Amino acid sequence: MAFSNNHTLISRATKVVGDLHFTGELQLEGKVTGNIIAEDEKDAKLVIAETGVVEGEVRSPVVVVNGKVIGNIYSSKHLELAAKGNVTGTIHYHSIEMVKGAQVNGSMVNKQKESASVLDIAIAKG
Repeated sequence: MAFSNNHTLISRATKVVGDLHFTGELQLEGKVTGNIIAEDEKDAKLVIAETGVVEGEVRSPVVVVNGKVIGNIYSSKHLELAAKGNVTGTIHYHSIEMVKGAQVNGSMVNKQKESASVLDIAIAKG
């Protein structure tokens, strides 16, 4: 998977209040109180490091969580929950990788199954 040359780091000492829109790759080691939204829906990647905290919604094709997310996650390609990842909210994913130690307090929705159900309904109506 090729990513663009746009790399952004939000360091441990940084706190962002408000929505954050990004392209390319975003490495979060600090705290974001607000939504994180990938502008480029095909090549964007969000990595939430062990010290990273998000209080809000996350929308990105590729998401790696090794920190804490309080809010829903929408991953259109791949979601990885690393060993210290902690999510409180609903996770919408296409494919998922979950390492021993990761925690999810909420629901998990597989978008492949959801898409298949919509297709089944469309075929039945057709």
